Amino acid sequence: MSLDALPAGWQVWTEEHEGRVILAYRPDVFDTEQFPAPCLPTIFVSNGSRRKRPGASQVATDTWHASLLLEPEIEGPVRKFDSREDALVGAVGLAEAFVAGEIDYRGLYQVPREDYFAKLDELVGDSE
Repeated sequence: MSLDALPAGWQVWTEEHEGRVILAYRPDVFDTEQFPAPCLPTIFVSNGSRRKRPGASQVATDTWHASLLLEPEIEGPVRKFDSREDALVGAVGLAEAFVAGEIDYRGLYQVPREDYFAKLDELVGDSE
């Protein structure tokens, strides 16, 4: 699967051969100067365990996941797949949904970051 089909604004941040992939959204905007570093929207593709205990993500499983994170503790949709190839296709789908304004990122937060939301709204075209 080629990640050349990523929608505008998304780029491959890290790609391990036959392993995990990290996609980043607009690192030119969410660059640690205007917004804190953890605010870089990312999509992780991995077959690591999803358990919350320390080191669990280093344990490989048979299930691949594509997960959208707005911050380390702010997780959006997570999709499960049987193969890395399918998970990469799913990651592109998550990226497309994100830029189309189909993901309610505001609803994921308990304590809103209004400046961050305003910038995301501007970039993904989902103003309220």
